[in-house]
Amino acid sequence: MIKERDIMGGLMKGLKVIEAFSAERPRLSITEAAEAAGLDRATTRRCLLTLSEMGYAAYDGKFFTLTPRVLRLGTGCLAAMPLPRIVQPVLDRLSQEIGESTSVSILDESEIVYVARAAQRRVMSIALMPGSRLPAYCTSMGRVLLAALDPAEARQVLQASARTARTERTVTDLDELMAILKETREQGYALIDQEVELGLRSIAVPLTTARGQTVAALNVGLAAGAEPMSALAARYLPALRKVQAELSQVLA
Repeated sequence: MIKERDIMGGLMKGLKVIEAFSAERPRLSITEAAEAAGLDRATTRRCLLTLSEMGYAAYDGKFFTLTPRVLRLGTGCLAAMPLPRIVQPVLDRLSQEIGESTSVSILDESEIVYVARAAQRRVMSIALMPGSRLPAYCTSMGRVLLAALDPAEARQVLQASARTARTERTVTDLDELMAILKETREQGYALIDQEVELGLRSIAVPLTTARGQTVAALNVGLAAGAEPMSALAARYLPALRKVQAELSQVLA
C-alpha cells in the first residue's frame, strides 16, 4: 500500500495537464487546460510553463501545444511492450492481403490506445498511430475490449465515460450500450457504422491468449459505402479470425 506522503502531488498534476491535450484538443489556453485537467488556473499555468521550459510544450503567448519531445514519455513503454513487436508483422501482412488499414489497441480505463497500425489509406480525419487514443464506447475495438470485462465493470467504465455524440449515429445511452456489449460478447466481434466519425466503418475482434484471456483488439477500418454491414462482416471476418487464431498461439 503506497502511503500518501510518498506521492508527489506536483508530478500528478503535471501529468494531468499533459493528458488534457488530445487529437481533438491539440492547442489549449491556460483556462482550457485547467478545465480539462480539473485543476485551478494558477496550478495549470505553472505546469504548462514548466513543460514549456523543459521543451515538452510550445507557447505562442496564448496557446500551448505539446512538442514531439513528449513522445519520449510513451515510446519507452511501447518499446518495452512485447505486444507491438509481435503483432506488427502480422498486421502488415493482413493489411496487404485485404487492402485496408488494420490496427491493434488495448484498453486504458475508458479509452483505447493504439499499439500497432498498418495503414493502407486514410479513412479518418485525424492521423492514427501507436499511442493515439479514442473513446472505447463508440469504437469497434473499444466495444470488443469492454465486452471482455465483467458486465458490472463494463457498466462502471461506461458510466465514467463522457459518452458524447460524435455523430448523429453515435450510441450514447448506457443501457443500449450494455445491450450492444452483450451482443458483441456473444457473437465475438463488433461492428461500427459511422459512430466515431461520418464516413468511417470498422469491424473488430478480440485478441486472446491460448487460455482465452482478451489482451487486445484487432480491427479493420473502412470507408463507408452503400453495402450493408452484414456484407462487410462476411467479407472481412474470415481474415480477422485467421489472424486471431494465429496470434492466440503466441500471446501470453
